[in-house]
Amino acid sequence: MLIESRPLTDPEVAALATARQRELSEAAGRDVGTRGDTCWLTVVIAGRAVACGGMRVCDEDTGELEQLYVRPAYRRRGIARQLVAALEELAYQRGCSMVRVEAGPHRPAAALFRACGYEPISAAGAPGDGGPYRECFAKRLPVPA
Repeated sequence: MLIESRPLTDPEVAALATARQRELSEAAGRDVGTRGDTCWLTVVIAGRAVACGGMRVCDEDTGELEQLYVRPAYRRRGIARQLVAALEELAYQRGCSMVRVEAGPHRPAAALFRACGYEPISAAGAPGDGGPYRECFAKRLPVPA
């Protein structure tokens, strides 16, 4: 398994992002968009992009994970957990001391982020409307020794 940086314009990444948007839009009953200022990491197995996720810097201390998606045939193999760790490392390298993410409270992603050490936080101040399909989480990154 290889985790590499690829732009959203990469055809394989674009296909993953489209599949994620379709899946989330169906679950949420609303359109879910993609931001242009996101840095993308892609998981490649046997030459095929099977997962992607994005991280954007919100302010000088905070990064936000976005658009995490694993192809259904590759789920439940630990790929998402490794991708989250790589995105956290990217946030750390960009100077972030905290990472936040939002996920639907009844979706598997919420359980994933809890398992990765994220704590629920208030949606106040986060982008969006805080509706019933959203739960926000945050994690403090380790301070360098």
